[in-house]
Amino acid sequence: MSALPPLTAPAAPAELHIASMVVHCTPRRLADIRLAILAIAGAEIHGASDTGKLVVTLEAPSTQDMMAQISEIQRLDGVLASALVYQHSDTLAAMNEEIDDVHGS
Repeated sequence: MSALPPLTAPAAPAELHIASMVVHCTPRRLADIRLAILAIAGAEIHGASDTGKLVVTLEAPSTQDMMAQISEIQRLDGVLASALVYQHSDTLAAMNEEIDDVHGS
C-alpha cells in the first residue's frame, strides 16, 4: 500500500494593506522623524506642518508587516502621538481589478 502525499493547505492569495495615519511629533525633531518615516519601505508623507503634524500613508503585504510599520513610527524618538485614520486590506487580484466608471468606460 502506498502512502498518500501529505495534505497541504493552499497558499493564501497575496494581499495589500493600505493605511493612513496622522503622526504628531515635537517640532524640533520633525526633520529627523520625516527622514526615519521615509526610510520605512511602503511609507510616504503627504503633508507636514511646522507644528509637528505629519500625514502618512503605509502599504504592506500583511497585517503583521503593517503593524510593524505603525509600531516603528510610534517608537521614533520625538513622536508624541499617532492616530490611525484609515485602513484597508484586500487581495492583490481584487486591488488590481478594473472598475468601470459611471459612464461605463
